Amino acid sequence: MEEYIVSARKYRPTSFDTVVGQQALTTTLKNAVKSGKLAHAYLFCGPRGVGKTTCARIFAKAINCLTPTADGEACEHCESCQAFNEQRSFNIFELDAASNNSVEHIKTLMEQTRIPPQVGKYKVFIIDEVHMLSTAAFNAFLKTLEEPPAHVIFILATTEKHKILPTILSRCQIYDFERMTVQNTIDHLKAVAQKEGISYEDEALAVIAEKADGGMRDALSIFDQAVSFCQGNITYQKVIEDLNVLDSENYFQIVDLALENKAMDIMVLLNQIISKGFDGGLLIQGLAKHVRNVMMARDPQTLPLLEVSEQQRERYQQQAQKCQLPFLYESLRLMNQCDINYRQSSNKRLLVELTLIEIAQITQPDPALAQDVPGSGRKPRRLKSLFKQLTQTAQPKKAAPQVAAAEPVAPKPTSRTSQTSTTSTTSAPPSSRPQLKSAVSFSWNNLRQMNRNKKMHIIPGTLDGSDPNTLNQDDQQEFSQQDLELQWMSMCNRMPQKLSGIATRMKNMNPSITDFPHVEVEVDNQLALEQMEQIKGSIVNTLKLHLHNKDITLSMRIAEHQGRERILSRREQYELMEKENPSIAKLRELLSLELA
Repeated sequence: MEEYIVSARKYRPTSFDTVVGQQALTTTLKNAVKSGKLAHAYLFCGPRGVGKTTCARIFAKAINCLTPTADGEACEHCESCQAFNEQRSFNIFELDAASNNSVEHIKTLMEQTRIPPQVGKYKVFIIDEVHMLSTAAFNAFLKTLEEPPAHVIFILATTEKHKILPTILSRCQIYDFERMTVQNTIDHLKAVAQKEGISYEDEALAVIAEKADGGMRDALSIFDQAVSFCQGNITYQKVIEDLNVLDSENYFQIVDLALENKAMDIMVLLNQIISKGFDGGLLIQGLAKHVRNVMMARDPQTLPLLEVSEQQRERYQQQAQKCQLPFLYESLRLMNQCDINYRQSSNKRLLVELTLIEIAQITQPDPALAQDVPGSGRKPRRLKSLFKQLTQTAQPKKAAPQVAAAEPVAPKPTSRTSQTSTTSTTSAPPSSRPQLKSAVSFSWNNLRQMNRNKKMHIIPGTLDGSDPNTLNQDDQQEFSQQDLELQWMSMCNRMPQKLSGIATRMKNMNPSITDFPHVEVEVDNQLALEQMEQIKGSIVNTLKLHLHNKDITLSMRIAEHQGRERILSRREQYELMEKENPSIAKLRELLSLELA
């Protein structure tokens, strides 16, 4: 039985023309061989499995080839090429820096650079995973790398260029290897399958290429695994079963159901997916990638960004015609947020379910715009129309004489709503602010005015914006001292910002009923008295309106101060308490307390 060799080794490129996906780089190396303009140090960097070490070996063989072709390839017939193919060449040395990273290993390698080649022109040293060298080893290697012998060429390979010292980078020609595209990987897998006599489906190879994530070596290893599972017939269903990959059909179904706002159907599908052993976080990541592909399929300019098979590309285009960009943008935002919070979430499945429900509701019509919402208990459109009608401008009314100086203040309370709603329309004064027609309209107006004290336009005659002419001329209701104090404090609280100073002083005053319904107020000083005299008419009108008595009169006088009491300090207050209650002194002694 013939010895089995894995595909990654069996089909490893042996010439520049057979290298996959690195055309620009291999062309540069071939031109260097043809022209003979070779640098003393090269650095090949890039992700794993893209051909760094392979290209280093091909390049080393072409450099030492005695009869290179016109294209810069090795002839494969000379003694140097045959020695390399048979792994007996003394001109090409490979060092794995991952396991030989000490200063001693580098010093041993540097000693070998002194010996000139026996066959060929150059001694080539290939150092793989060079970023694994220690700092001391890098320093020992630095001098030789800067001024090597004329017959020495170094080829360094690494997957992590950022870990290499800048002094090393500055002395090398740097070649960045690209990741393998999905299409390049599929084409190479097709060639390998044809050579091996294996039947395949394009979608199956596309799954393998996507799983490889840009690495050709990984793709060939997965291909061998799939061949063993499928027994020579690679199908899509068998590949996703073998690799435990979620069928892309699930993603198409989720998007279709989300467009139809079928959140419950998505929950059923999610349960089926999780029951098969798939993780919710991987589902969100895969769905996000799917939505991104759908978005790329909408525009011919971004269509080349889809790294999928032709059949899959057509399906993405079909679904893209049904999806609007706002839906795609919002879906990606929600899934990105879910992916960020997934690791910290204590209930991961619930997080995934909530995310999918939100996605399913993106295209759902706004209930507030519907004519009727069953089960909501109200009809938003009609409610909005009602408020709109209530706030419409009413017809202007006849003017009334101004009772007192107008001062802008806050809105009045709604205790007189029913009474103001019955006022005749012919006796109301004109105003810059429309008057509403019903009791409901006055209540709504008052609610709106409470948060707009600074901007409202006040009706002349009162301190709360109400119309003094709405007072019933027959009102002579009795009121108590408590009612007077309550309405006085309410009036002070509703006074506008420009009267905040006098309002604060008025809050500390105590109005009293001297001879009903006459009200007297003591004012602290002459300045406050003068300020209150200016708005006395408005104060009287406000009290008449809210105390429902048209006969109220107001007098103000300066209070007589008998003498101000001295404010006691904390210690003096304590001493006074101790004097009145000797028990406090005993308690202090028992607790061994001292005055601060």
